[in-house]
Amino acid sequence: MWNPIASAPSGRNLELAVIDDDGVHALVFPCEKAPVGWKDVATGARVDIRPTHWRVWNPEEHQLGSLQKPH
Repeated sequence: MWNPIASAPSGRNLELAVIDDDGVHALVFPCEKAPVGWKDVATGARVDIRPTHWRVWNPEEHQLGSLQKPH
């Protein structure tokens, strides 16, 4: 289940969704809420995005390729 981005916790691996001109997209890598913005969990690099929704990262879902759009 997707949650509003305003409720995203810090210190957890999260799956983020963004909305752009092409529609809604879920990122294919886990992110973590940083003091200023977001970072890629694997690399620690800052990710320049404005997510709209989040849910707990579930690596098993991504291995199966079963991403679903947020509601």
